[in-house]
Formats: sequence, C-alpha cells, structure tokens
Amino acid sequence: MSEVKKNEMKFNPDLSGVLKNHTSRYSLVIATAKRARIISDKAIEDGESIIEKPVSLALNEFLNGDYVLVEPEEIRNI
Repeated sequence: MSEVKKNEMKFNPDLSGVLKNHTSRYSLVIATAKRARIISDKAIEDGESIIEKPVSLALNEFLNGDYVLVEPEEIRNI
C-alpha cells in the first residue's frame, strides 16, 4: 500500500463494545469530545506535545475500557 493510501485511510473502530446496553452514539460523541478536551488541556498545562489527535486518544480510552460511558436511564432508549 502506498504512503498516500495509508494517510487516506480513516480511523473506523468497532464501536459495538462501547455502544452495548443501548448507549447512544450521541452520548459517545459528547463523552469523547469532553475527554479529548481534558487530554488537550492537560498537555498544554504540562507543556507536552501530542502527536496523536486528542479525539483519537479519547476514543481509544473508551474502546480499551479505560473509561466507561454511563448514560442516565431516561435517555437510553431514545
């Protein structure tokens, strides 16, 4: 595979493990964005450079089970 093709590939992980128990994609997007902001702010505070995008890091944390998304019961089946 050429170098150009590698760069064009999208990060498309399997979300089924994170979206179990009727968790909505909207909640995952919001949680990932909030976690990415925390990662970015901490890197700035510590004077560190982040090579990988904060959103990718945050989503990987949810996929690896480092963070668990918990929705309120009233919005789970919307």
